[in-house]
Amino acid sequence: MSKHGATKRHTPRSLAALETPVVALTAYTAPMAKLMDPHCDLLLVGDSLGMVVYGMDSTLAVTTDMMIAHGQAVVRGSQRACVAIDLPFGSYQESPEQAFRTSADIMARTGAGCVKLEGGVEMAETIRFLTQRGIPVIGHIGLKPQAVHTHGGFRTVGRGDEADQIMQDAKAVSDAGAFAMVIESTMEPLARAITEAVPAITIGIGASPACGGQVLVGEDMLGLFSDFTPRFVKRFGNLGAEVDKAVADYAAAVRSREFPGPDQCVGLAKKS
Repeated sequence: MSKHGATKRHTPRSLAALETPVVALTAYTAPMAKLMDPHCDLLLVGDSLGMVVYGMDSTLAVTTDMMIAHGQAVVRGSQRACVAIDLPFGSYQESPEQAFRTSADIMARTGAGCVKLEGGVEMAETIRFLTQRGIPVIGHIGLKPQAVHTHGGFRTVGRGDEADQIMQDAKAVSDAGAFAMVIESTMEPLARAITEAVPAITIGIGASPACGGQVLVGEDMLGLFSDFTPRFVKRFGNLGAEVDKAVADYAAAVRSREFPGPDQCVGLAKKS
């Protein structure tokens, strides 16, 4: 495709200028990215791929190389959406310098438009270090999957004194230069208040309809991943059942020798 005919891809700046909520989904493969791209403003290559794609119990064992491989696939499969890639656990928390090396490697090798990292006040210095050096950052506050053991499991956060800390996290992340932040599994009134309090785009997942955008795990939304379904997920499809039926039909056709038939074989006369 020539440069003149190329689709213009969303950037952090163009996302901030949208007059409608940012539409975001996770994507891990080129075929899925190609299907989602016409409808999404942002595609997130989340470290959730550890659970959704690789069958892990959490995101903690995901590596930078895994994120890069899937990030390359999603960038190749999309033309319109801004692509964000998660920094995996252990690849950025040690120091701002470590975070920069990881981020620069990911962006250079994938062509992604930004990175996403988890953390609030404690990560503000790192976010500032990255943004001052040309790395666009999406923050992630509220429930942080990489800190699931600290949280005491996957749960809704933001009750009582916890709310004050999450509000401080939101302001610190925004003040440090993140252009957007994911707010996950957080009490609705708190997520709404954060959206009103910070200039960064808030992207909710189990948060509030008032957020500046929404994200879901693509496989959750499509009904393809059923190992664990959070309360905040709405299934807009039931593709898991369709896949199950298609595979069952295929297996039956193979066992009965109905497949392959004349139409699928070269040199075998077709039935009249």
